[in-house]
Amino acid sequence: MTPASVYTLSAVRKRYDDAFELSVDALAVHAGETVCLLGPTGAGKSTLLRLLSCLDQPTSGRIQFDGRAVMSGGAPLDLLRRIASVPQRPLPLSASVRYNVEFGLRVRHTGSLRERADTILARLGLTPFADRDARRLSGGQLQLVALARALVIEPEVLLLDEPTAHLDPANVALVESVIEEQQQRTGMTVVWASHNFFQARRVASRVGWLLNGTLIEVSEPQIFFESPTDDRTAQFVQGRMVY
Repeated sequence: MTPASVYTLSAVRKRYDDAFELSVDALAVHAGETVCLLGPTGAGKSTLLRLLSCLDQPTSGRIQFDGRAVMSGGAPLDLLRRIASVPQRPLPLSASVRYNVEFGLRVRHTGSLRERADTILARLGLTPFADRDARRLSGGQLQLVALARALVIEPEVLLLDEPTAHLDPANVALVESVIEEQQQRTGMTVVWASHNFFQARRVASRVGWLLNGTLIEVSEPQIFFESPTDDRTAQFVQGRMVY
């Protein structure tokens, strides 16, 4: 039995000043799965994540979140609070690491701020930096802080834009483990943009392949990597440059 769809996209197009168009004819993201988006730089992965975050709206087409249409005026606050995003280049608040991690809990008036923040800080190896100004951290450390800030609110949906791009292999493994543990515990749905084939094989329930703004194929990892249905996907998997 197929799980319920958290997102349903139909005939979605997104244009930016007539310079770029994202085209998604159809996409369903199911509850509790991890969809990993692959594709070259500029393919549209970040644009698609922005649409899924409900912070941007499509030029045309229809996006539904949990059966509710996301209208051109934007999504209601109760819907937005069910989604957490980790951008490719996090912008921390001018405050301590701890305050950055607690921020979403404060906005939601959630109790046990310190306890919950301490737990995720420890899990991601950030406890030694808890009282440090977040703006003084390295790029990799900022990625971990952004992830901690997203995970601590226990979102129903987690949107990740290259969250391990600046991390060493040990921290990449740590991040993947922490996300998997929370997903198993809470049933969280994850959409994860990555350039890393090996990471996609490890984390994905399904893999989506974008090229020049078009969602070409979505399939389970074994099919995607071993017997893709589209020739352009096959060329990509075989390591040929496709533009």
